[in-house]
Amino acid sequence: MAAAAVHPHARYHHHIQKPPEGAERWVCIYPAYINKDKTLAEGRRIPKDKAVSSPTCKEIAEVLSTTGLQLFVENKIYCRELSKEPQNWGRIKVQIKNNEKIINSKFSTREDLLLFCAENIPRLKSRNNPKPNQNQQNPQGKQGKGKKKK
Repeated sequence: MAAAAVHPHARYHHHIQKPPEGAERWVCIYPAYINKDKTLAEGRRIPKDKAVSSPTCKEIAEVLSTTGLQLFVENKIYCRELSKEPQNWGRIKVQIKNNEKIINSKFSTREDLLLFCAENIPRLKSRNNPKPNQNQQNPQGKQGKGKKKK
C-alpha cells in the first residue's frame, strides 16, 4: 500500500489553537489601532495624544488579561500594515458581549478596550525596565576573539 500524502506545511500547524466557539463575533484589536506612530489612514483608531508608541500584540494581550474578559491571540497581520516584520504580527480577539449582553460595563465598546490598552501599556514592567543590551553586558569593551598569543 502507498503511504498517505501529507501536505508539506502540515507539520508547522500543530501549535495553532482552535478559536473558542463564537470568537468570530468578538472584537478584533490590532496593535496599529493604538500606535502613536500611525496616522488615521494607516489604521490608528484613537486620538494620537492617548496612543502608545510601537505597541505589540504581546503587550496588548498582557494588559487585557487583567480585565477578566476572555481573549484569544491569533497570528494575523493587519491589512494596512506596510511592514511585514514578525514584531508587527498579531491580532487579539476579545469577548465583550455574551448573547448580546455586555460582560463588563467598563468595556462596552471597542474604543473602551483600545483606550484601556493605551493607558496601561506604558505601565508595564517590560516598558519601564527594558532588558539590557548585549553591549552593556560586556563592560571591558572586548568585542570578540583577538589574535592568538604565541
